[in-house]
Amino acid sequence: MPAKVDPAKCTGCETCVGECPSEAIKMVEDKAVVDPDACIDCGVCIDACPEEAIAME
Repeated sequence: MPAKVDPAKCTGCETCVGECPSEAIKMVEDKAVVDPDACIDCGVCIDACPEEAIAME
């Protein structure tokens, strides 16, 4: 199950973008967005997010 970003919690810090080993996270209108087709379900972004804005859904 791919990671999903809660846009209400995302502050646009881009920490997850740099941590994602599969480059599945991009910034769209200053919010992180996960490409579910590229996500490898590793959870690295969840641990990296300082706002706890990312979860596996």
